[in-house]
Amino acid sequence: MDELELLKKDWKKDDAEYPKLTYKEIYKMILKKSSSIVKWILIISILEFAFWLLLALGLKVSGYNQDYEGLYSSTGFIILSIISYGILAYFFYRFYMNYKSISATDNAKTLMENILKTRRTVKQYVGVNLAILVLSVAYMMPYAINHDDSTRALIETARANGDIFKYYIGVALVTFFALAAAIVFVLLFYWLIYGLLLRSLNRNYKELKKLEV
Repeated sequence: MDELELLKKDWKKDDAEYPKLTYKEIYKMILKKSSSIVKWILIISILEFAFWLLLALGLKVSGYNQDYEGLYSSTGFIILSIISYGILAYFFYRFYMNYKSISATDNAKTLMENILKTRRTVKQYVGVNLAILVLSVAYMMPYAINHDDSTRALIETARANGDIFKYYIGVALVTFFALAAAIVFVLLFYWLIYGLLLRSLNRNYKELKKLEV
């Protein structure tokens, strides 16, 4: 429970014992808490990016994904990677600017607007990450099907048996359900991490609305 909530709880126990805070004092507490939340959103997004980058580098160094070297060096994959990293860098910049804006806010109305802006930015960030995941799978699957030796053998067997259409339907279904499971996992991860922070930020927004009444 944060400092503001503790004070509100104490006020309910005995109004005579605990003095009321002024509008300015309550505002400063909400501002400090909101600034801290947005700072953590920025930090977590950078740590998340660093984790996936280090994982990719680790797999590359270990040779685990050497069968896909041709994919990683292809023009399409390079362009997709550059666009993805560019978009992520843009969101890091947005998170940083949101943090700076909230830290420098000097009135409740502007702080409320900045909180809403931060919430929109986080939702857009989650949406873009999911879009990048879908595009990456859509680009990588044809390569995996055409360049993996075991997959090519299965295709040849299916073609020889006249089951090539069934084979591709099966691949499409497996890919769809695997992608759906990945999306659910990512959404759950974001709900646990960013969702908690956004709920705290939303509580601050509601407190500010009460101050403005």
